[in-house]
Amino acid sequence: MTQSSPYLMAKSLEQTITSILAGIDVYSLDRPAAKGVGTIKKQLIESRLQVRDYELSETREEQLKHQKIARKRLEEIRNSILTLSEYNIFNPVDVAQLSAQVEMIAERLE
Repeated sequence: MTQSSPYLMAKSLEQTITSILAGIDVYSLDRPAAKGVGTIKKQLIESRLQVRDYELSETREEQLKHQKIARKRLEEIRNSILTLSEYNIFNPVDVAQLSAQVEMIAERLE
């Protein structure tokens, strides 16, 4: 995965988290947990699109602007992963793996 573009890595992260969430019955969750699931889904889409914009930037200034926003979105995803782990949606192994993926994407945004 280290040879992939940041966009492909973000897309892979989105697919991984979506597949984990697919096994969860959102309607059986507490209200805060259900809200967190909806939030992380939105964050994943926003992050992926921001990384795409970063890659498609035509100037360095534009790229730096998108980089800053994308890193912020990735940090929000990391925080959501930790929050959802408190509701046992993500287990410790998922948290470690997903956090590592988030970190790798952030590092690739140079």
